[in-house]
This record gives sequence, structure tokens and C-alpha cells, in this order.
Amino acid sequence: MADKKKIAVTVKDLHITYRGLKKTSIRASWKNFGNKIELFHALKGVSFEIEEGKILGIIGTNGAGKSTMLRAIAGIFSPDKGKIDLHGNTISLLSIGVGFNKKLTGRENIFLSGMLLGFSEDDIRKKEKDIIEFADIGDFIDKPVKTYSSGMYSKLAFAITAILETDIMLIDEVLSVGDAKFKEKSYNKMKELISDEHRTVIIVSHSLDTIEELCDEVLWLNEGEVVKIGKPKDILPEYREFMKD
Repeated sequence: MADKKKIAVTVKDLHITYRGLKKTSIRASWKNFGNKIELFHALKGVSFEIEEGKILGIIGTNGAGKSTMLRAIAGIFSPDKGKIDLHGNTISLLSIGVGFNKKLTGRENIFLSGMLLGFSEDDIRKKEKDIIEFADIGDFIDKPVKTYSSGMYSKLAFAITAILETDIMLIDEVLSVGDAKFKEKSYNKMKELISDEHRTVIIVSHSLDTIEELCDEVLWLNEGEVVKIGKPKDILPEYREFMKD
């Protein structure tokens, strides 16, 4: 009898709605105070499961709900309706602009990020040197993160997530940021990490070549809804045709 496949992430009927103010004049706002809230339905009943050890790529146009999906799985956004079950797994989100206190130094953020991921101070200290070496940002490691370029920010963020390994890794476009040398290093590190048969990875990327090479399955979102989910060889040709229209 074959072993039952272990599920790492379950998303069921997920709905997330953003609330914002409509663009209007101050005078009009006072007249129509109760009617000026604008709703944007970012995710509309999304459901899927990921098996342990699989790599899922999420594709879709801008505004499709890809990054919202990752942030919901990471626990940053709360669903308005539906359920996310991580089945007891530890999780990390790698995304530019998420997770650092910009007033703190890079070194301080290593410890802050690590503790938020559930690691002890001793565990982080054991990996501190490896993280700093991998990030390769020189003396900036002891300068406030607010002084960093986007490339330096992404290097440190990737190094923390790559060295402090969690059961589930969520990656939002970070592989496309940084200089050519770091892109190659991070891409090779990512391939090494996802070769672990027990690690589950979800990647959001506009690079279909990256999705095609790294992912076992692809989830296609459009306007907050699932269009299709399946093997890259089945989904990507249809998506490329869709993008031509």
C-alpha cells in the first residue's frame, strides 16, 4: 500500500477584501460620508492544497492577488472568510519591504527576523556568521536598514530566509532583485534548498522561465480567482497565450 501523501498547506474558500477611501473632494466627502468607502476584492474563494516537499509557482497579471495570497499564508493578512491550515509547519516570507525594522541595523534585524520566525537567540547566533557572509553587504551590516539600497535589502532578506531554514518558504519576486552575481548565487541556493524533499516552497514570479524550471505545480490567479492549477507544461503555454491578448 502506497504511503499517504502529507499535505503542507491547505487553503479553503479564501476571501480577502481591502477597504479604502474613494478619490473625492473634501466637500463631497462630507456630503456622502457613508458612501465613500471603496471595496477591492483581492481574493474571491481561492482553494488549493500543496503536498509536503512540492514547489508551487503562483502566476497572474498585476492585481491578480498573488502577493496577497502569500501574505495571507504568512499570517500578515487575516481572511474575511475561509481557512488556511499550515499543518503545524514553520513558515517564512521572503519579500522586499516586508519584515525589517528600518531603524535597526542589518545585524539587529537578523536577530529580530529570526525570533519572529520562531528561532531562539542561540540558534540565530550560531547562523549569524553564515548569514552575514552570504548577504555580502560589507560594513552596511552594522548600519540602519533605512540606508540600504533595494539590492542590499534583498540580499540580507534572502540570506536570513535561506540560512534560517523553515519548513515552508514563501518567495515573492526576490530572485529578480540584486546584481547579476547575487542573482546567480541566490538562484543556486534556492535550488539547493528546494531539493530537500521535506521543504515546501511557494514562489510568486513574473519570470515564467523560473516557474518552469523550479516548480512542480502552477497556480494561475486572475482578478482574485483561480483560473487553473496543474503542471507547468500544461498551464504555462495557455498562460502565455492569454498574455498575448
